[in-house]
Amino acid sequence: MKKRTYLATVILAVVSSFFCLSCSNKDKQLGPAVTSRDSTSVITTRGVDMLISENGVIRYHVIAEEWKIFDKMKPPFYSMEQGVLLEILDTLMQVESKLVADTAYYMIDDELWHLISNVHAENIRNEEFDTPELFVNNRNNRMYSDSIIHIKQEKQILVGRGFNSNQSLTEYTINKTEGVFPITETK
Repeated sequence: MKKRTYLATVILAVVSSFFCLSCSNKDKQLGPAVTSRDSTSVITTRGVDMLISENGVIRYHVIAEEWKIFDKMKPPFYSMEQGVLLEILDTLMQVESKLVADTAYYMIDDELWHLISNVHAENIRNEEFDTPELFVNNRNNRMYSDSIIHIKQEKQILVGRGFNSNQSLTEYTINKTEGVFPITETK
């Protein structure tokens, strides 16, 4: 009987000590990534292929290898750092312009895309636009860049520093223009 009482006392002491240790008031030290979500993405999605609407009308088709949402950052943004294909669609869901970049960020509050590195764009007239950096402003439906831009048209290549266009890339201006232009001489 003493043996059972002794065994029960030992078991009770061990269980009580575990219980007391687990209920201590000592705060556990967590790493900064665990205690604050400000610098981490709330969602990371791989293999993204999605349509985005504005006012109930589908306007964008986005394909990205990886999409991260940083909703607690100031300002909040989306990140696509492994490449992106962005197609801007008209009201009939036909592609108005197509943009490809190595990296893209979408600033949620400003409704602004920031495409970086090897940005290549095409319009419905088969003109090609190449620049290291391009912004797409959804609020005013404009694209612009202060970087060097090369525009390949059917018979000429335009080069400039600075660029402003509508989102379909059909009405644009180039700042500080250079280029090779064919000249036909008449007598």
